[in-house]
Amino acid sequence: MYKPGDVVLGGLFEVHYTSVFPERTFISEPEQPRCKGFDTLGFRHAMTMAFAIDEINKNSNLLPNVTLGYSLYDNCGALIVGFRGALSLASGREEQFLLEENCLGTPPVLGIVGDHYSTFSIAISNVLGLYRMPIISYFATCSCLSDRKRFPSFFRTIPSDAFQVRAMIQILKHFGWTWVGLLVSDDDYGRHVARSFQSDLAQSGEGCLAYLEVLPWDSDPNELMRIVHLIKISTARVVIVFAHEIHMIQLMEEVARQNVTGRQWMASETWTTASVLQTPHLMPYLSSTLGIAIRRGEIPGLRDFLLQIRPDQHDNNIYGNNMVRQFWEYTFQCRFAPPPAGWVEAGGELCTGQEDIEHVETEFLDLSNLRPEYNVYKAVYALAYALDDMLRCVPGRGPFSGHSCATLQTLEPWQLVHYVQNINFTTPFGDQVSFDENGDVLPIYDIMNWLWLPDGRTKVQNVGEVKESAKGEELILDEDKIFWSFESRKPQQSVCSESCPPGTRMARKKGEPECCFDCIPCSEGKISNKTDSMECTSCPEDFWSSPQRDHCVPKKTEFLSYYEPLGIFLTTTSLLGTFICAVVLVIFTYHRSTPMVRANNSELSFLLLVSLKLCFLCSLLFMGRPSLWTCQLRHAAFGISFVLCVSCILVKTMVVLAVFKASKPGGGASLKWFGAVQQRGTVLALTCIQAAICTAWIVSASPAPHKNTQYHNDKIVYECVVGSTVGFAVLMGYIGLLAILSFLLAFLARNLPDNFNEAKLITFSMLIFCAVWVAFVPAYINSPGKYADAVEVFAILASSFGLLVALFGPKCYTILLRPERNTKKAIMGRGTTKS
Repeated sequence: MYKPGDVVLGGLFEVHYTSVFPERTFISEPEQPRCKGFDTLGFRHAMTMAFAIDEINKNSNLLPNVTLGYSLYDNCGALIVGFRGALSLASGREEQFLLEENCLGTPPVLGIVGDHYSTFSIAISNVLGLYRMPIISYFATCSCLSDRKRFPSFFRTIPSDAFQVRAMIQILKHFGWTWVGLLVSDDDYGRHVARSFQSDLAQSGEGCLAYLEVLPWDSDPNELMRIVHLIKISTARVVIVFAHEIHMIQLMEEVARQNVTGRQWMASETWTTASVLQTPHLMPYLSSTLGIAIRRGEIPGLRDFLLQIRPDQHDNNIYGNNMVRQFWEYTFQCRFAPPPAGWVEAGGELCTGQEDIEHVETEFLDLSNLRPEYNVYKAVYALAYALDDMLRCVPGRGPFSGHSCATLQTLEPWQLVHYVQNINFTTPFGDQVSFDENGDVLPIYDIMNWLWLPDGRTKVQNVGEVKESAKGEELILDEDKIFWSFESRKPQQSVCSESCPPGTRMARKKGEPECCFDCIPCSEGKISNKTDSMECTSCPEDFWSSPQRDHCVPKKTEFLSYYEPLGIFLTTTSLLGTFICAVVLVIFTYHRSTPMVRANNSELSFLLLVSLKLCFLCSLLFMGRPSLWTCQLRHAAFGISFVLCVSCILVKTMVVLAVFKASKPGGGASLKWFGAVQQRGTVLALTCIQAAICTAWIVSASPAPHKNTQYHNDKIVYECVVGSTVGFAVLMGYIGLLAILSFLLAFLARNLPDNFNEAKLITFSMLIFCAVWVAFVPAYINSPGKYADAVEVFAILASSFGLLVALFGPKCYTILLRPERNTKKAIMGRGTTKS
């Protein structure tokens, strides 16, 4: 179709979607390819360009005194046809074309709107880009076309696939779909999308591809059957398709044949609004489809322009008349006579040319969803504004060498490229149009949802948009409007592995994508407090993992408490021993004048009872949460109390030996060394030595509280570390030395002639004492935590009770129950006769 003008713009559109190529021989003349399958929407795209040029010519503010013309070519859905048309536009020659009486061939064009396909645009731009011919595509989305070095004069009014891919990934992220299948067409469009999608998806970390398949151009049934079977058996519930309508028709026919339901389809902009797929046969499978669609716009006046199209208006232009006639024949299913050779496919009644197009059912006049047409409209205006800017150039201030301006008479295409690159205008619909450094328009897409109504009709509704803004890529979705065809009426879940809950970590499955993983529970002491954690984190030192491993809890503390059963038992036993000591002390005080109490220095007996009482009480220092003062005091009190006790016993034993030695001839002199003062002094001296040991120990390496985590990972054992092992050993060794010495002396005096020989009681008591503490050492070493303290308390109590019972039990028995033996004669052995 051609219309003359001062400046002619070229256009490449898909008015027919398939071509038949005749067989070629070296003998016959080559025939032209025959275009088949009239595409009403493709024809409407071409008419939109004609409308835009007509509208610009009527606008006195844009390109005044300049008339635009057009030369439109049909690519017939074939690269060879589209490429030939582009070369014809650029060269300005077309054989067998008589446009005016004195002009053969079309004048060269200064810019081209098109082509429809990415592959076609790549081929055309590779050649025409050498001459810097400005090409503005309205539908080619391949991200490869953004390469400015390879395509220096290519522009487009549709966002590139790079943005479309990112928009798809945004939707996947929004709905949590991390496991998806990807189908692409076998062309530049599909291959570049596949690479871009894989790269961006991996970079975003938002999901993985379950499979990537290429749809065949030749509709190979075996290959389609294999691909659909893969979709059917895959666990991925979301299928993304970057392909053309013809591929989708073939694919969905096979999907219907295999009855593959329960899949969420996501459409690229090439088939999002394809009405040919919205049939009762396919909608059971495609309902709830989400798609990326070209920005919808409104073009005022386009309908009136389209209604004016009639075949009788183009009698002076046979080529244009043929294209309009084909549209008329296709729309009204009639035929003109005689038919234009090689074009007409319609049959039936003859066309009159007066049919009423306004009242026929055709999508040609359905302008409610103008998307590619809106891009065509913007592309034409971009070239017009570029021309207008060029004509407004002031000589001496121009952008070219010497600040010169281009003129309409000498205009070269490369000069127009400069102005196209810098255009910036706003459409009547309110969208801003400008190109970035790569020739890409400011990206914006509508998000569409396929709704299958109960009455069988199909509605494609707008449910949001995704666009580039100052904040970055911005996704806006109205989820309440989205129709889901699944039983749950909610979005499908499409994941390779279910999310790992808190308390677990993700472990990749070997040889599988990163979205396929196992959930491994965190080990003890580690937690994960969010979903899909890659690692478990260790709890702080004083904390431990909860049973669910999702948060840290304070570790349980362990020490010998007053409130636990063992602590209650030991405390009760300690207080009982203290009480018994007090009772014995009362008894001895009450009977202090009796021979049994006065025998062998009653003062030492009272002191021994006091020291035993201290021994019982010091055991209480080993219970409760350790603190610095209790750690220091417990061993000092224990060591001094027991040395005081054993010192009293040692002195009593030495007194017994001295008395019996004095009873022998010449032995009286020894008694002067064991008077009351000497006894007190010996006890004090021996006790002071222990006090000095304790003081040196505390000053040099003081015992201190310690939080031990070595016994149990989930518990903190509070204990007192001895500080200096040498100091503790010296303290215990000194007590042991005195105990052994007392035992040996008492053992030597056990058979001395006396009815009540206290040496026997001392021997027995020290035997118990030594046995308890000899057993204590290995038990203490092998007892962890609070049980070590319990063993030490038990040893203190056992040895203290042993001394108390062995030394004072017989005496109390005699004092209370056998008072007749509590006489001097009975004690000296003179009141009874021995056998």
